[in-house]
Amino acid sequence: MKDMPWVMRTYSGHSSATASNLLYKSNLAKGQTGLSIAFDLPTQLGYDPDSKEALGEVGRVGVPVAHIGHIAQLLDGIPLETMNTSMT
Repeated sequence: MKDMPWVMRTYSGHSSATASNLLYKSNLAKGQTGLSIAFDLPTQLGYDPDSKEALGEVGRVGVPVAHIGHIAQLLDGIPLETMNTSMT
């Protein structure tokens, strides 16, 4: 383990899965070596984005994920097999 380099990742998520994907690809191209995905509050709490509890919070402080298609968009083209990831 002592020969392994430090993992470099920023805790980030954007207003949509597509916007976050572009951000992650840009960061990886600049030398980031892992992902730390920041989900918005409705996603963290399991709220439907159309619910009254989610009003005004969808995509506000992280990436909104309402279904598996959003995960596919979020991670499209990112080589997960070569990096460490964290999702919170």
